[in-house]
Amino acid sequence: MGLALAMGASSCSTGNSLYRGNRPNRSSRHLPRINISPDRIIKETVGLRPYRLSGPRLDVQQLGQKTIIHNYGHGGSGFSLSWGTGHIAATNAAASGESQIAIMGCGVIGLTTARQLQEKGKQVTIYAKELWPRITSSLATGTWSPAHLVCEPDRITPEFKSTWEKTCLFSFQAYQNLLGLGDMVTWIDHYIIGDRVHKETPALQIKGLLPDPVELSKKQHPFRASYVINQPSMMFNIPVYLQKLTNDFLNFGGKIVIREFKSLEEVDALPEKCVVNCIGLGARSLFNDEELMPISGQLSFLIPQAEIKYRLSTPHGYIIPRKDGLVLGGNAIRNNWDTNPDPKQTEIMMAAVNEVISQMRS
Repeated sequence: MGLALAMGASSCSTGNSLYRGNRPNRSSRHLPRINISPDRIIKETVGLRPYRLSGPRLDVQQLGQKTIIHNYGHGGSGFSLSWGTGHIAATNAAASGESQIAIMGCGVIGLTTARQLQEKGKQVTIYAKELWPRITSSLATGTWSPAHLVCEPDRITPEFKSTWEKTCLFSFQAYQNLLGLGDMVTWIDHYIIGDRVHKETPALQIKGLLPDPVELSKKQHPFRASYVINQPSMMFNIPVYLQKLTNDFLNFGGKIVIREFKSLEEVDALPEKCVVNCIGLGARSLFNDEELMPISGQLSFLIPQAEIKYRLSTPHGYIIPRKDGLVLGGNAIRNNWDTNPDPKQTEIMMAAVNEVISQMRS
């Protein structure tokens, strides 16, 4: 996998580390209770994460008269890494010398890549089978998770880790620049309920990027669990965010053409000589990438509760407040192409979260 990198991390500050020694103890003894029941479910979806065993593909390939720039296979880290890997893809595409660039795919990866190419003065056309809200990106959870299902642990090489860190930092800074534009990107308290067990340090992490997790005493939270951690993090309100990316792309002169590619000959027939491939799982058959597989994730959307402003995670399910609903999720099934919601999965996730909610102290 090619991992050419054309950006530096020096401009992306991990400013939280400056205050590591003087942080207030984060706690909230009183939290509003989440109302979870089957009759409050307003829709259910199953999204297929484009998981690639070796991680995102970011190399450059020659195909006939075309230069193909790959940018796909982000697994569960697509939203989090999109600006960083998009920067790599846009830089590689600009290096082709072409003024007109084609992008295959109109998900968050394609849109962030397209916007960065426009900032380089390129004329960009997106070719996509479907648009929001029918794209895979519309079915994502929408949380900052740059290391979630990004590659197999035994394939994390020093080169991969270095590139991941730089794309992570680049994306993190891009999202900080979007804070304040409504509630498109927000910070939220995340309460993690679990057992006190020793866990190995993750292979992919950047110390100081997020506030450190804090273990709370029983007096600092309303849950009856013996082990509760508070870890502030970011979340994205996906509908308004994808709409803004699409509108920005069009307002800056971009064009979108509805087209599905079933063969490489159809790609080679495009008028643009440089093409950025952001089609996710579609690359498995089109580019014969056997490393690519789906990891399904089922979500249940419950009626929104405006007063809920915290995220709650348990070992078997989580709940996240978004404008389009309280998002209940927590499963990941490898090599599952079925996009039909499974009632048993809903029951498992709902029971896990309700067990914690029902025992909250008033």
